[in-house]
Amino acid sequence: MKIKSAQALRDTHRARIAVIVLAGLMTLAGCVVYEPAPVPAPSTFDRSWNAALGAAQDEGVQVASEDRANGVIKGYRGEQEVTINIRTQADGNVRVEISARGPKGADPGLGGRISRAYDRRMGR
Repeated sequence: MKIKSAQALRDTHRARIAVIVLAGLMTLAGCVVYEPAPVPAPSTFDRSWNAALGAAQDEGVQVASEDRANGVIKGYRGEQEVTINIRTQADGNVRVEISARGPKGADPGLGGRISRAYDRRMGR
């Protein structure tokens, strides 16, 4: 049986460590980090629609109907009928019209409050 010298044992130990370190580095070199897939932002119409719907609800309007295809939200608050029209214009901008109609003297500021709530939700 052959006995290895202390120097030979150290050299063998260093060689094993070097092989382990190189194997680890080669494993890491094969790793790929992917960027997360971008999430598309909602369209201008969708953002406006959601803000208008939320603004009406913020002001206590009971939404009776939503016709997203035609851009019309209808609802009631007490005796007042609220109509919100949302239209995409030719230049890509969205036009929002808010009207509140009811008997004389029935909360004349409702339309303005809905409009301000809409602006808040749009970040204006």
